[in-house]
Amino acid sequence: MTRARLKLNTKQIRARQRAGAVRGLHKAVNHLHERSTAVAPIEETTLINSAVASVDEGALRAAVSYDTVYAVRQHEELTWRHDPGRQAKYLEGPLVEESAMMLELIRAQIRRSLR
Repeated sequence: MTRARLKLNTKQIRARQRAGAVRGLHKAVNHLHERSTAVAPIEETTLINSAVASVDEGALRAAVSYDTVYAVRQHEELTWRHDPGRQAKYLEGPLVEESAMMLELIRAQIRRSLR
């Protein structure tokens, strides 16, 4: 009777898995950036142009941020009126609505990296 030996290279598997997670985070955060800027209030495009998607690859964290002096107030003020299709909570709303899609984007890249 012959025995087959299987050698599992877990270091390589983890590295590929992490690389897939990083690619997935980039895809997910870009998706959120796109969805968020599509509903952010727009007057002169200053707010939308200040939006940045970033990924900290070392910590496996991603963020979308808006960098204007009024971004937080614009996000939180529910009584202000906006153009059709634009809204307060322009970051929180898309994050909640798109979280399942964002997770799937990450999952798909991890799976792809392990093929």
